[in-house]
Amino acid sequence: MKTLNETGVGKAIDRVEGHLKVTGMAKYASEFPVENKVYGQGINSTIAKGEILSIDTSEAENLPGVLKVITYKNAEKLKTFEEEMPPLWPDVIAPVLQTNKVHYYGEYVGFVVAETFEIAQHAARLVKFEYKKDHDAAINFEENKSKAYKPTESSDYSRGNIEQGMSEADVKVEETYTTAMEHHHPMELHAVIASWDNGKLTAYSSQQMIDANVTALANTFQIPKENVRIIAAFVGGGFGSKLNIERHVVMASMASQMVRKPVQATVTRQQMFTNTGFRQFNEQKMRIGAKKDGKLTALSHDTISHTSTTQQYQESCGFVSKMLYNVANNSIKHRLIPMNLQTPFAMRAPGEATGSFALECAMDEMAYKLNMDPIEFRVKNDTQTDLSENKPFSSRLFVECLRIGAEKFGWENRKKEPRTNTNGNWLIGHGVSAASRKAPYQKTSAKVIIELAGGEPTATIKMDATDIGTGSYTIIAQTVSEYLGIRVEQVNVEIGDSEFPKTPGSGGSWGAASYCNGARAACENVISELKNKLNLAETEEVSIGDLLKRNDLTKYEATGTAEPSEEFKKHSVFSFGANFTEVWVDKDTGMWKIKRMVNVGSAGKILNPKTAYGQIIGGLTMGAGMVIAEQSKIEPNFGNFITRTLADYHVPVNLDMANIDVIFLPEDDKIANKMGVKGIGELGITSVAASIANAIFNATGKRMRSLPITPEKLIEAPIEKQIET
Repeated sequence: MKTLNETGVGKAIDRVEGHLKVTGMAKYASEFPVENKVYGQGINSTIAKGEILSIDTSEAENLPGVLKVITYKNAEKLKTFEEEMPPLWPDVIAPVLQTNKVHYYGEYVGFVVAETFEIAQHAARLVKFEYKKDHDAAINFEENKSKAYKPTESSDYSRGNIEQGMSEADVKVEETYTTAMEHHHPMELHAVIASWDNGKLTAYSSQQMIDANVTALANTFQIPKENVRIIAAFVGGGFGSKLNIERHVVMASMASQMVRKPVQATVTRQQMFTNTGFRQFNEQKMRIGAKKDGKLTALSHDTISHTSTTQQYQESCGFVSKMLYNVANNSIKHRLIPMNLQTPFAMRAPGEATGSFALECAMDEMAYKLNMDPIEFRVKNDTQTDLSENKPFSSRLFVECLRIGAEKFGWENRKKEPRTNTNGNWLIGHGVSAASRKAPYQKTSAKVIIELAGGEPTATIKMDATDIGTGSYTIIAQTVSEYLGIRVEQVNVEIGDSEFPKTPGSGGSWGAASYCNGARAACENVISELKNKLNLAETEEVSIGDLLKRNDLTKYEATGTAEPSEEFKKHSVFSFGANFTEVWVDKDTGMWKIKRMVNVGSAGKILNPKTAYGQIIGGLTMGAGMVIAEQSKIEPNFGNFITRTLADYHVPVNLDMANIDVIFLPEDDKIANKMGVKGIGELGITSVAASIANAIFNATGKRMRSLPITPEKLIEAPIEKQIET
């Protein structure tokens, strides 16, 4: 993997795997050359609730090229849930085709295996199902609110007395905000090639968290974990949808065992609306109280959302509200409604992306009522202690993000009163929002192999990490380059194989910190071990090539493991940021556009500004998508998604985006980890929607509390009463 770059971390180098991708040499899940491969296609239910009365597979089975039609009648018996409504997580079992019950529209009810992809798709349409439909399917959110329940004890949090805090307030904001259902839609479709050999399962599968997913597959099929191997060398995007084992992986694995051939299954774009998770609809009630001087007296954040009727997932929208601001009286509540929809799951910055919309819009509303600048109001309520954990922050450049962003954006030119900044028919508005995202760091192991060839050392680093388009290959290579003192082009990175040393996988913004510290530990160990063989002091500087030569070695390997320190556990570790947006709104049509954006982040040591910039751009685009058009709509009579393709599920394109400035603040947080690395992938989307909504208010005087903000909503919305100055 050669690239034109410099040595070590902190450099904006090109992706080391880039040429493999642009030349088509990077192998994704469905592209591995597996011999004797056949193809599988899932069949989806056409009712939202009920049971299968009969199945006619004869026409499909008689089609030339069809090898097997699998339904609950002949499927392999898998491990099923031992408790009602178990939580969905990457290491949790994924039983499928075990019963005649149907729980949501689109649930898998069958799987066809054929010699070609086209035959499998055709045969899937020939299988006929007769259903007994249950007309009490829960598919309407409002009609089923009475069924809302408290998912876990940790779903609620409180400190102080929220009612007392509200009674002490001079000014109050009590509003409800809603965020739409969204789907992940990575460019690479979910896919797998599954095969068995002497009781051992190998799955080339598009997954984010390999070790946890191995556990899920092993437990589903009730086989030893060491008998399962997952390979995910390249993953074409995930955004949370590939964190767990989805049912197509299990069906392909089951089918492979039954037909005794490798089976490839690719989830269609339409099936990704019903079978690979989504972000649920969230209704969030905010109550904020403050004194006239801007000091917060109370903040409560109550969320009602939904899960499936078979598994439980809660998006923690109130997480940001319990730690971001200095408020003594705080209350967070989460409630879930069981509905006949697929189980929702984590989507980029789950909880933060949605919860920060409600929180940061409410903070803007409060600042306006107080006649305070929105930035000054936030600064007034800054804290260096995470009051929800009663721990100091390891570092917190929150105020600096706001101040520096304001200067870069030209915030001093913002007009406080809405509808006063115009250009012809355009109303111009400026909005701000604060961002925060937990910066986790998890135990990670790696192996490094040093070799001398032609007198020059090379290094190969191995771990079961994944690269979901975020740049894992590159930052791991830069880390090895840094700690071994060799050029990046002398480093070979091998990841995405469950047979390699264990990592937590990609998700939760822990990838960069965990992977690179694992690589660091392995590199430090290989140097230490080679020095010990020569009785050299740890402080003596000797190149890795000379260490091999002096030990009369041409090859040497070492492993290393990195994990959080005791100091880490005593602190609250977060990344912080601020978003600034300028919007232009046509006062007659309600059409609006983003003119420019400024994003400021404090996320520890930036390993590669180029890949980090890409992460922020991606986050900003997804955040803008929440506001512009993204929403998955349910057909109210049948429970299927009306939005079923990218033709009607609209995502932002280049013309929707703006001139963007991204600023990374220098931050040296060695409490976070030895390298001072923090996650940034999810910080980039957090509170973006709020900055846009706040800018729209500044332009129009209309508070938009429901996403997406469409032109018709803007036209119909009333102008809010202006404050007295």
